[in-house]
Parts: sequence; structure tokens; C-alpha cells
Amino acid sequence: MEEHLSKRNEDFSEWYTDVIQRAELADYSPVRGCMVIRPYGYALWEAIQQALDRRFKETGHQNAYFPLFIPYSFIQKESEHVEGFSPQLAVVTHGGGQKLEEPLIVRPTSEAIIGHMYSKWIKSYRDLPVLINQWCNVVRWEMRTRLFLRTTEFLWQEGHTAHATYEEAEEETLRMLNVYADFAEREAAVPVIQGRKSESEKFPGALVTYCIEAMMGDRRALQSATSHNLGQNFAKAFDIQYLDRNNELQYCWTTSWGLSTRLIGAIIMVHGDDKGLRLPPRLAPIQAVIVPIYKSDEERSQVLEVARQTLKKLQAHGVRVHLDDREEYTPGWKFNEWELRGVPVRVEIGPRDVEQDQVVLARRDLAGKEGKQTVPQGRLPEALTRLLDDIQQNLFRQAREFREKHTYEPKDYEELKQAVEQGFAWAYWCGSAECEAHIQEETKATNRCIPLDQEPVPQGAKCVRCGKPAKERAIFARAY
Repeated sequence: MEEHLSKRNEDFSEWYTDVIQRAELADYSPVRGCMVIRPYGYALWEAIQQALDRRFKETGHQNAYFPLFIPYSFIQKESEHVEGFSPQLAVVTHGGGQKLEEPLIVRPTSEAIIGHMYSKWIKSYRDLPVLINQWCNVVRWEMRTRLFLRTTEFLWQEGHTAHATYEEAEEETLRMLNVYADFAEREAAVPVIQGRKSESEKFPGALVTYCIEAMMGDRRALQSATSHNLGQNFAKAFDIQYLDRNNELQYCWTTSWGLSTRLIGAIIMVHGDDKGLRLPPRLAPIQAVIVPIYKSDEERSQVLEVARQTLKKLQAHGVRVHLDDREEYTPGWKFNEWELRGVPVRVEIGPRDVEQDQVVLARRDLAGKEGKQTVPQGRLPEALTRLLDDIQQNLFRQAREFREKHTYEPKDYEELKQAVEQGFAWAYWCGSAECEAHIQEETKATNRCIPLDQEPVPQGAKCVRCGKPAKERAIFARAY
């Protein structure tokens, strides 16, 4: 299998597509720009869902569901929103063989329909805050598509909350940004930068947009999740008002935040290598695969018996484990397949291992002898659990070191031009949209975010492009 993959450092884009299809994560649909998520890819999405959903509920949010179709007039109520999304809208004009009285929008995001419902549900300060999330699909008519990263239809979650004050809405927006960052780093082992989007890059209709940005294996950036403080823009557009404690009518302050199947693309591009996927153990659908090794029928009987016992033992300890007892494939073929699929640990059991009451553990994140160890059967569950934790930490450490190695602090514009060809450029910026646009036009690099974690701008610091006094530092990079 390995020889059929494109080389990662020769054609990253081709390698990415090869890995997705060969590892059976997804395939192309007959509908342009859409994809079919295969069982192994969907199992990965389910693991992402479970890890996030737990965090959402721990912070007081409840799940609900809103319609796929939105009246066209709803989208038009918020001017920035409709202007930002109009090129991507899919519009339904006919249904049941007849022309509709009002066209319907296929959900690109749900601020409009949820704003309408909140205006019906919220009447008093006693009704606040409203903390709702939904898991659903959305449709955005993309011209250039790529599996998981940018498709016409994709899966995601979108949270929508309503609050009594700006301060509460801002606190919620940053809280959910932290939830995303914690999930990305702890579960997906993807190091991220938390930041604020510039005015040019923020979500249409938002007061302020925050995001987490990650560096991919080709040194490009990927926006991995966003959290928006919508201010009162949507509340005023959809008349979301409440009576405060003084019995006066006030507009709510709302937020929205989302993460999509794009994160699967991030996991592939951050951790993958020339052999295929390398999945973080906390999200891997299969954390360990047992591969029996034998030659004769007698060896087969003995090895398979121990392999099945090992399977039950590990399952009892909560390990997501699979026994590959297919007889039509050789052990070497299985090794390659499970490496391609990114299973964190391979458990090898042969006649000698049966005789000595042991197994051989081969970790996916390390190659050759360095990644192999022999463990007695009696200590296997504990040893495997520790090994999975170590692999999780090692993948994060490798990704963080890679990002640090390819992050630069250009002193002038010429250095910035060179930096964005190699990775992230952390540069002083005057804050003007004009400079931002010029940088993008001349370098194909965009302002990914203004990192929240940064020192005050020193006196005399100047914008990397125009030389005027700097307002803050931003991350510039070429991106997906």
C-alpha cells in the first residue's frame, strides 16, 4: 500500500487526497463538491463529536435542531450577513412541482432561523441566557473544493447563545474559543493559536470574530474553529428583546461558534506521513490492532486463541481494539494497511510470544526498532494505556516543534515575503485594511489572526509593510 501513496514532500495535495481515499475516510460524490464520508472517517467524526459534546454540556449548553430550509427574507434582514454569504447560497425556488411563493435558502449557517425563534422564546431577563448548540449539515456553494477542507456540503456543530449584556456575550465567546483550543490540543494533538480576526476577515454580521489557527504539514495555515460575538446586530434584525429587571425593553446580545469536519483534514495534514495517517489515540476509532502471526495450522490455533483472549482483556480495560484475523492477507500486508489507517499501536502475537506469554507493541508515531517493545501479557493493559498517552503527547510535541521551527518574526517587508513562503510570519501591523489587502495581493498570504497572547507593542514598533506606527502583531500566512 505504501508505494501507491504520493510522497508528502513532493506533492502534498496529491498525498492528502491519496491518504483520504486509500485509508477509506471519504470518497467523491456524484454531486460536484460533495463527499461521501465512509465508516472509518465517520467514526473519527463521531469521536470528535463526543469529545466536543461533553465539553459543551459541561459548560451548560443543550442540543437542539433547527430546519435545513430558511426563508429567503430571513437572510436579507441582516445586511452584512447576506452580503457575506450571497455568493455561496443555494436557493430552492420550486417544490412539489410548483414554484414557491418565497424562495428558500439551504442552510449556510443558522443565525437567521435561530434569531427568529429566539425572538419568540425570549421575553424576560428570566429567560436568559439561552445556550443552545446543534449538530447538523450546512451547504455553501464552493467553487474550489477539497475533501474535508472545503466542500459544498459539510457537517459541523454551531452554537447560538443569547445574553443580557455585552460582557456576558463576550465572556461566552471567549469561553467557547478556549473550549475549541483545549479540544484541539488535548484530543486532536493539534497546537493552535488563539486570536482575533481582523475587520476584513471577521464573520459577516459579527461585532468581533475569534478563531484558532493551526499550521499544517506543508506550513500553510488552517482556520480550525471560530467563535463570534455578534453584538446586537442579529438581535435588532430579528427583534430579539427582553424585559429587564426595571421592566424596560432591551435587545439581547448574541453569539455563535462552530467547528466542522474540516478538523479531520487538519488531523490528516498535521500528523500524517509517507505511510499514511497517524491518528491521535484519544480520537482514533481503533486505538490498537492485534495482528496474529503464524505459519502452520498448529501455530494458527495457538496464536488465535491467545489473540482472542488479548482482545477481550483490552476491551475490558476500555481500549478500542480490533483483531485482524483475516486469513487472505499476510501479516506484512496487514502491517502496511493499519499503518496507512493510522492506528496508534499494533499488537503482534506470534508462536514465540505465546510461548513466552508476551506481546510485541509497535507504535505508529515512531519508526523501526525505536517504536517497538516487548510486554508481558500480565502487564499489557496498563502498558498499552501508558503507551497511548505517550503517543498522544508525542504527536502534539512533534506538531508544536514543527510550527515553532517554521514561525518567523520578519523585521521588514522583504523578510515577510520570504517568511510566508516558509510558514507563519508574526509581524507588526498598523491595523489598516489597505496594508492587509496589499500583503495578500503581493504575497498570497492573509492575516490569519491577531494572537490574543502577545506582549504590548513596544514604543517605536512599525508596520511591516507601510512603516507607520504598529497597532499590534498579526500572523500572516498562506492558508487553506
